[in-house]
Amino acid sequence: MLTSDEVREAVDEYGDMLYRLCLVMLRNTADAEDAVQETYIKYMLSSPPFNGDEHEKAWLITVAANKCRDMLRFRKRHAADSDDILRDRAAETESRGVLEALLEVPEKYRIVLTLHYIEGYKVDEIAKMLGKTPSAVKMRLAKGRELLKEKLQ
Repeated sequence: MLTSDEVREAVDEYGDMLYRLCLVMLRNTADAEDAVQETYIKYMLSSPPFNGDEHEKAWLITVAANKCRDMLRFRKRHAADSDDILRDRAAETESRGVLEALLEVPEKYRIVLTLHYIEGYKVDEIAKMLGKTPSAVKMRLAKGRELLKEKLQ
């Protein structure tokens, strides 16, 4: 088990990035906060030994994305009507239109676009995180860009 200082360092280092990822995936601030919190609980209780900072970061992103997918499946099964979309948060930024359009793109494209363009990951890294082939990630990026362009017009 990790020390509280190690967890605090990870929260300081990756917390904002994980929150943005969860917020884009879940479209709900409370759910995004819950997903990040549960990610750090899992990190604290059962994190594997890491081969460096990038490995640790990729592990956290994978756990957070999986938690978001679990929450989305739960919502679908239980027909929850909580759609607290990013619009309030996006109103604070100059990229509001892009964020709103990104929210309208299907999840499988949204996560790839977020990881590549917002978080700066390369195609190969995203493929490893999501368990997809690099060509599948490239195709999702291309289709995601196309869908995003349509939404912005």
